[in-house]
Amino acid sequence: MHKMVVLYPQPADPDHFRDYYMTTHLPLVARMPGLLAWRYSFDVTTAQGQPYFAIFEAEFADATALTASRASPQGREVAADVANYATGGAIVIDYPVQEGAV
Repeated sequence: MHKMVVLYPQPADPDHFRDYYMTTHLPLVARMPGLLAWRYSFDVTTAQGQPYFAIFEAEFADATALTASRASPQGREVAADVANYATGGAIVIDYPVQEGAV
């Protein structure tokens, strides 16, 4: 499995971010090809406080599936839409998931 995580710093207008993100952006995300699962939260905290306003996670079968999804028309539409709500910017990271044993 391969994950993509998006960290969102504090936006200029948190109410606009929340509303736009849930009603417009996430429906675009849901159309991305190869997307296996996704989740998000506005309740991001660390021991040092709240450095990020929101977080998003997406799961793909592998790095190739993620790359193809981001390059697709739907993926490009999602990327272009970020400027419409994330005035604080967005930090995108991705990585292969390594399973641990209990």
